[in-house]
Amino acid sequence: MLFVVLAFACFLLWRDSKREKREKAALLAEMEEKNSLYKKEAMLAAKEAVQKDIEKFQEETKERRQELSRLETKLAKKEETLEDKLQSIAVKESELQKKSDELTDKEDYLAEQIQKQIQELERISGLSRDEAKNLLLEQLKVDLQQEANNLIRENENYIKETSDEKAKEILTSVMQRCVIDHVVESTVTSVSLPSDEMKGRIIGREGRNIRTLETLTGVDLIIDDTPEAVVLSCFDPVRREIAKIALEKLVSDGRIHPARIEEMVEKARVEVEQKIKQEGENAAMEMGIMNLNKELVKTLGRLYYRTSYGQNVLIHSLEVGHIAGMIAAEIGANVKIAKRAGLLHDIGKAIDQTQEGTHIELGVELARKYGEKEEVIHAIEAHHDDVTANTIEAVLVKLADAVSAGRPGSRRDTLEIYIKRLQKLEEIALSYEGIKQSFAVQAGREIRVIVQPDKFDDVASARLARDIAKRIEEELDYPGQIRVTVVREIRTTEIAK
Repeated sequence: MLFVVLAFACFLLWRDSKREKREKAALLAEMEEKNSLYKKEAMLAAKEAVQKDIEKFQEETKERRQELSRLETKLAKKEETLEDKLQSIAVKESELQKKSDELTDKEDYLAEQIQKQIQELERISGLSRDEAKNLLLEQLKVDLQQEANNLIRENENYIKETSDEKAKEILTSVMQRCVIDHVVESTVTSVSLPSDEMKGRIIGREGRNIRTLETLTGVDLIIDDTPEAVVLSCFDPVRREIAKIALEKLVSDGRIHPARIEEMVEKARVEVEQKIKQEGENAAMEMGIMNLNKELVKTLGRLYYRTSYGQNVLIHSLEVGHIAGMIAAEIGANVKIAKRAGLLHDIGKAIDQTQEGTHIELGVELARKYGEKEEVIHAIEAHHDDVTANTIEAVLVKLADAVSAGRPGSRRDTLEIYIKRLQKLEEIALSYEGIKQSFAVQAGREIRVIVQPDKFDDVASARLARDIAKRIEEELDYPGQIRVTVVREIRTTEIAK
């Protein structure tokens, strides 16, 4: 029984194995068939792709051949064109060479003819070629010189017609743009006191306080009957200012004795030195000068306490710098040099009371010592005609100085000097024969001379004006300029009855 079961089981296993083999064989056959189909399809697709690539390559090759064909045709045409041009150029070169040869022959012929004509002209004129050339050049020089003289004369006439009007316009514009105050010259300063009792304290026991103050400051104190005031008298304005500040501090403090006086004078001196430095810096800054030597700035600041004919010298220097700079800008000169020289032109007046020499000599020495340019030094030296001005900036500084100092109201003379100058002007005019009257007008800036018409003609009148002006220049000292006007008037009167 067990054997039968085993046999049956083996039969079943064999049968299943056989069936699996058949199924596997069928599956393999199916897979082989599919692979065969896939291979065929792949082969067909590859053939189609290759065929397309071949067709595309053939099409591109055809297009490139066509393009190459077109390029070959174009190149061939260009070669033909170049050959034609080369032939044309060769023909033109041949023609040009022929013309060049013809011109050479003509030049040789003309040179020969010119030489013959020159020889014939030399024979006829009796002059060599060089002699004729020199003669022609001399004639040309004469003609050119004559034309130059005519142009110069025309320009001179034009300048004469327009220069006065242009100069007046420039000066008027400059003076209107530059308005600076002036102070009155004085050698005394008044200090107010709270009461007359303070005068005794200023004098001190046996005058020791006043002597100490006068010794330390170099200023004379005038204590008189003037109520509640003390007068300080000194020619040096800086010392007078130091004494004024010191005295005001002493009066305000109330403690007045020699030690206190010495302390206050020293403080006042320091304040004045600071004020001098500040005024110098302000002046340089106002003029736009930033590279001025420090010592020169301090010296410039001392001009704040210096006056000339009632005109503050520092303010006058600023005015001269502004005027010179504005005129320089109008005419195209160096504005910086003109302004700098104008500001420094009177720098010598800051030390001319303590050192030997004129303010021009001292100013030149200071400017050279502190490294100023030669153009500035020359302008300082030439502003009063000590040397001839040879730069336009020096002339402008001289002009600006005359404008600032000479215009009405800028300076004030004492009454006695003013009256004497007017009298001297009239005396000079009346000293000539044939003068009817003379009048000094416009504050002494013009002298009008009325002559007898039968003794003077027009030429003699002009000569008289020149003679009077020359005598005024030689015999009088005055700011600015004085105009001399000679009046020759003829009146004829008839009565109708």
